[in-house]
Amino acid sequence: MLLRIEDIDHTRCRSHFEAAIRADLAWLGLRWPLPVWRQSARRAAYDAALGRLAALGLTYPCRCSRKDIAAALAAPQEGAAAAPVYPGTCRSRPMASRQPGDAVRLDMGRALAALRAPPVWRETGMHPGLRRLHPAGMLAETGDIVLARRDIGTAYHLAVVVDDAAQGVTEVVRGADLADATPIHVLLQTLLGLPTPDYHHHRLIRGDDGARLAKRDAARPLWDYRAAGATPADLRALLGLPSAP
Repeated sequence: MLLRIEDIDHTRCRSHFEAAIRADLAWLGLRWPLPVWRQSARRAAYDAALGRLAALGLTYPCRCSRKDIAAALAAPQEGAAAAPVYPGTCRSRPMASRQPGDAVRLDMGRALAALRAPPVWRETGMHPGLRRLHPAGMLAETGDIVLARRDIGTAYHLAVVVDDAAQGVTEVVRGADLADATPIHVLLQTLLGLPTPDYHHHRLIRGDDGARLAKRDAARPLWDYRAAGATPADLRALLGLPSAP
Protein backbone atom coordinates (compact mmCIF):
# COMPACT_ATOMS: atom_id res chain seq x y z
CA MET A 1 0.00 0.00 0.00
CA LEU A 2 0.99 3.63 -0.43
CA LEU A 3 0.54 6.39 2.10
CA ARG A 4 -0.04 9.75 0.43
CA ILE A 5 -0.75 12.96 2.33
CA GLU A 6 -3.44 14.79 0.35
CA ASP A 7 -2.90 18.22 1.85
CA ILE A 8 -3.65 20.59 -1.02
CA ASP A 9 -6.39 22.27 1.00
CA HIS A 10 -4.14 24.10 3.43
CA THR A 11 -7.13 25.62 5.22
CA ARG A 12 -8.18 22.21 6.59
CA CYS A 13 -4.89 20.31 6.96
CA ARG A 14 -3.23 20.18 10.39
CA SER A 15 -0.04 18.44 11.49
CA HIS A 16 -1.81 16.59 14.32
CA PHE A 17 -4.27 15.08 11.82
CA GLU A 18 -1.37 13.71 9.81
CA ALA A 19 0.32 12.36 12.92
CA ALA A 20 -2.89 10.56 13.88
CA ILE A 21 -3.15 8.98 10.42
CA ARG A 22 0.38 7.62 10.64
CA ALA A 23 -0.11 6.34 14.20
CA ASP A 24 -3.43 4.65 13.41
CA LEU A 25 -2.10 2.88 10.32
CA ALA A 26 1.05 1.72 12.10
CA TRP A 27 -1.03 0.41 15.02
CA LEU A 28 -3.11 -1.60 12.56
CA GLY A 29 0.10 -3.22 11.34
CA LEU A 30 0.27 -1.47 7.95
CA ARG A 31 3.57 -0.46 6.37
CA TRP A 32 4.35 1.72 3.37
CA PRO A 33 7.38 2.74 1.31
CA LEU A 34 9.25 5.95 2.03
CA PRO A 35 9.38 8.80 1.34
CA VAL A 36 5.70 9.60 1.70
CA TRP A 37 4.42 11.88 -1.08
CA ARG A 38 2.69 15.13 -0.19
CA GLN A 39 0.33 16.76 -2.66
CA SER A 40 1.32 20.21 -1.44
CA ALA A 41 4.76 19.57 -3.00
CA ARG A 42 3.34 18.43 -6.34
CA ARG A 43 2.01 21.68 -7.79
CA ALA A 44 4.34 21.56 -10.81
CA ALA A 45 3.00 18.14 -11.83
CA TYR A 46 -0.60 19.34 -11.58
CA ASP A 47 0.19 22.48 -13.56
CA ALA A 48 1.79 20.35 -16.28
CA ALA A 49 -1.30 18.13 -16.55
CA LEU A 50 -3.53 21.18 -16.65
CA GLY A 51 -1.36 22.58 -19.41
CA ARG A 52 -1.73 19.41 -21.49
CA LEU A 53 -5.50 19.57 -21.22
CA ALA A 54 -5.45 23.27 -22.10
CA ALA A 55 -3.31 22.55 -25.17
CA LEU A 56 -6.03 20.14 -26.31
CA GLY A 57 -8.59 22.95 -26.03
CA LEU A 58 -10.48 21.18 -23.24
CA THR A 59 -10.33 23.75 -20.43
CA TYR A 60 -11.54 27.25 -19.73
CA PRO A 61 -11.17 29.76 -16.88
CA CYS A 62 -14.14 30.34 -14.60
CA ARG A 63 -14.76 33.38 -12.42
CA CYS A 64 -18.05 32.18 -10.91
CA SER A 65 -18.61 32.45 -7.16
CA ARG A 66 -17.04 30.18 -4.58
CA LYS A 67 -20.48 28.76 -3.82
CA ASP A 68 -20.58 27.23 -7.31
CA ILE A 69 -17.32 25.37 -6.83
CA ALA A 70 -17.20 24.72 -3.07
CA ALA A 71 -17.34 20.94 -3.48
CA ALA A 72 -14.75 20.74 -6.26
CA LEU A 73 -11.69 20.04 -4.10
CA ALA A 74 -12.90 17.51 -1.58
CA ALA A 75 -13.67 13.91 -2.37
CA PRO A 76 -17.44 13.33 -2.71
CA GLN A 77 -19.17 12.38 0.53
CA GLU A 78 -22.17 10.14 1.01
CA GLY A 79 -25.14 12.12 2.25
CA ALA A 80 -23.80 15.45 1.01
CA ALA A 81 -26.13 17.46 -1.19
CA ALA A 82 -25.26 16.99 -4.82
CA ALA A 83 -23.71 20.08 -6.38
CA PRO A 84 -25.74 21.54 -9.24
CA VAL A 85 -24.38 20.87 -12.71
CA TYR A 86 -22.47 23.95 -13.79
CA PRO A 87 -24.51 25.85 -16.40
CA GLY A 88 -21.48 26.82 -18.52
CA THR A 89 -21.52 30.53 -17.76
CA CYS A 90 -17.81 30.97 -18.55
CA ARG A 91 -17.47 28.23 -21.18
CA SER A 92 -16.79 30.63 -24.03
CA ARG A 93 -13.78 32.19 -22.30
CA PRO A 94 -10.35 31.22 -23.76
CA MET A 95 -7.60 30.10 -21.39
CA ALA A 96 -5.58 33.15 -22.45
CA SER A 97 -8.09 35.29 -20.57
CA ARG A 98 -7.45 33.54 -17.25
CA GLN A 99 -6.94 35.92 -14.33
CA PRO A 100 -5.30 35.16 -10.94
CA GLY A 101 -8.70 34.76 -9.25
CA ASP A 102 -10.10 32.28 -11.80
CA ALA A 103 -10.70 28.57 -11.40
CA VAL A 104 -10.22 26.20 -14.34
CA ARG A 105 -12.94 23.88 -15.59
CA LEU A 106 -12.97 20.93 -17.98
CA ASP A 107 -15.24 21.46 -20.97
CA MET A 108 -17.00 18.12 -20.61
CA GLY A 109 -18.65 18.25 -24.03
CA ARG A 110 -15.35 18.77 -25.82
CA ALA A 111 -13.58 16.24 -23.62
CA LEU A 112 -16.08 13.51 -24.39
CA ALA A 113 -16.04 14.39 -28.10
CA ALA A 114 -12.25 13.96 -28.09
CA LEU A 115 -12.52 10.29 -27.12
CA ARG A 116 -11.96 7.76 -29.87
CA ALA A 117 -14.16 5.31 -27.95
CA PRO A 118 -15.68 5.26 -24.45
CA PRO A 119 -12.96 3.96 -22.10
CA VAL A 120 -13.48 0.91 -19.89
CA TRP A 121 -12.17 -0.05 -16.46
CA ARG A 122 -12.31 -3.07 -14.19
CA GLU A 123 -14.23 -3.05 -10.91
CA THR A 124 -13.28 -5.76 -8.39
CA GLY A 125 -15.41 -4.64 -5.44
CA MET A 126 -18.99 -5.30 -4.42
CA HIS A 127 -20.21 -5.43 -8.03
CA PRO A 128 -17.25 -6.77 -10.01
CA GLY A 129 -16.91 -6.61 -13.77
CA LEU A 130 -15.96 -4.33 -16.63
CA ARG A 131 -17.45 -0.83 -16.66
CA ARG A 132 -17.77 1.47 -19.65
CA LEU A 133 -17.95 5.25 -19.54
CA HIS A 134 -21.33 6.64 -20.68
CA PRO A 135 -20.77 10.06 -22.28
CA ALA A 136 -24.42 11.13 -22.27
CA GLY A 137 -24.75 10.46 -18.56
CA MET A 138 -21.55 12.32 -17.71
CA LEU A 139 -22.56 15.33 -19.74
CA ALA A 140 -25.96 15.55 -18.06
CA GLU A 141 -25.05 14.53 -14.50
CA THR A 142 -21.45 15.65 -14.03
CA GLY A 143 -21.02 18.69 -16.21
CA ASP A 144 -17.89 20.84 -16.41
CA ILE A 145 -15.89 19.77 -13.37
CA VAL A 146 -13.34 22.03 -11.69
CA LEU A 147 -9.76 20.94 -12.34
CA ALA A 148 -8.06 23.81 -10.52
CA ARG A 149 -9.61 25.69 -7.66
CA ARG A 150 -8.97 29.41 -7.69
CA ASP A 151 -7.22 29.56 -4.30
CA ILE A 152 -5.15 26.36 -4.54
CA GLY A 153 -4.35 25.73 -8.19
CA THR A 154 -5.60 22.17 -8.43
CA ALA A 155 -8.55 20.06 -7.26
CA TYR A 156 -9.18 16.55 -6.00
CA HIS A 157 -9.96 14.83 -9.31
CA LEU A 158 -6.90 16.12 -11.17
CA ALA A 159 -4.47 15.65 -8.28
CA VAL A 160 -5.31 12.02 -7.54
CA VAL A 161 -5.25 11.02 -11.20
CA VAL A 162 -1.81 12.56 -11.72
CA ASP A 163 -0.43 11.09 -8.50
CA ASP A 164 -1.86 7.60 -9.03
CA ALA A 165 -0.12 7.40 -12.40
CA ALA A 166 3.16 8.87 -11.14
CA GLN A 167 3.27 6.40 -8.24
CA GLY A 168 2.43 3.39 -10.39
CA VAL A 169 -0.82 2.60 -8.61
CA THR A 170 -2.34 -0.59 -10.03
CA GLU A 171 -5.45 -0.89 -7.84
CA VAL A 172 -7.40 1.84 -6.09
CA VAL A 173 -9.26 0.58 -3.02
CA ARG A 174 -11.79 3.00 -1.57
CA GLY A 175 -15.28 3.32 -0.17
CA ALA A 176 -18.44 2.93 -2.20
CA ASP A 177 -19.18 6.64 -1.65
CA LEU A 178 -16.42 7.41 -4.19
CA ALA A 179 -17.72 5.14 -6.95
CA ASP A 180 -19.30 8.07 -8.78
CA ALA A 181 -15.89 9.76 -9.06
CA THR A 182 -14.40 6.84 -11.01
CA PRO A 183 -15.77 7.77 -14.47
CA ILE A 184 -14.28 11.26 -14.01
CA HIS A 185 -10.91 9.78 -13.12
CA VAL A 186 -10.99 7.33 -16.02
CA LEU A 187 -11.86 10.15 -18.41
CA LEU A 188 -8.95 12.27 -17.20
CA GLN A 189 -6.58 9.30 -17.42
CA THR A 190 -7.64 8.71 -21.01
CA LEU A 191 -7.27 12.37 -22.00
CA LEU A 192 -3.83 12.60 -20.37
CA GLY A 193 -2.60 9.29 -21.78
CA LEU A 194 -2.24 7.76 -18.32
CA PRO A 195 -2.87 4.12 -17.36
CA THR A 196 -6.17 3.19 -15.72
CA PRO A 197 -5.84 1.07 -12.58
CA ASP A 198 -8.39 -1.44 -11.35
CA TYR A 199 -10.90 -0.05 -8.86
CA HIS A 200 -12.23 -1.80 -5.78
CA HIS A 201 -15.10 -0.03 -4.01
CA HIS A 202 -15.88 -1.61 -0.66
CA ARG A 203 -18.87 -1.35 1.62
CA LEU A 204 -18.94 1.50 4.11
CA ILE A 205 -18.62 1.09 7.84
CA ARG A 206 -21.89 2.20 9.37
CA GLY A 207 -23.25 2.85 12.83
CA ASP A 208 -26.37 1.41 14.40
CA ASP A 209 -28.45 4.13 12.73
CA GLY A 210 -27.25 3.06 9.28
CA ALA A 211 -25.25 6.24 8.66
CA ARG A 212 -21.64 5.86 7.61
CA LEU A 213 -19.01 6.55 10.25
CA ALA A 214 -17.16 9.76 9.40
CA LYS A 215 -15.10 12.35 11.24
CA ARG A 216 -17.42 15.11 10.07
CA ASP A 217 -20.21 13.38 12.02
CA ALA A 218 -18.08 12.97 15.16
CA ALA A 219 -17.58 9.23 14.69
CA ARG A 220 -15.34 7.68 17.33
CA PRO A 221 -11.72 7.83 16.15
CA LEU A 222 -9.31 4.89 16.22
CA TRP A 223 -7.15 6.45 18.91
CA ASP A 224 -10.10 6.22 21.32
CA TYR A 225 -10.16 2.46 20.81
CA ARG A 226 -6.38 2.26 21.28
CA ALA A 227 -6.57 4.28 24.49
CA ALA A 228 -9.28 1.94 25.79
CA GLY A 229 -6.99 -1.07 25.29
CA ALA A 230 -8.48 -2.47 22.07
CA THR A 231 -6.28 -4.42 19.69
CA PRO A 232 -6.35 -4.48 15.88
CA ALA A 233 -7.90 -7.94 16.14
CA ASP A 234 -10.70 -6.50 18.28
CA LEU A 235 -11.49 -3.94 15.59
CA ARG A 236 -11.50 -6.54 12.83
CA ALA A 237 -14.00 -8.60 14.83
CA LEU A 238 -16.12 -5.51 15.54
CA LEU A 239 -16.34 -4.76 11.83
CA GLY A 240 -17.01 -8.31 10.76
CA LEU A 241 -13.70 -8.63 8.92
CA PRO A 242 -11.72 -11.87 8.72
CA SER A 243 -8.74 -12.33 10.99
CA ALA A 244 -5.42 -11.10 9.68
CA PRO A 245 -3.20 -13.87 8.21
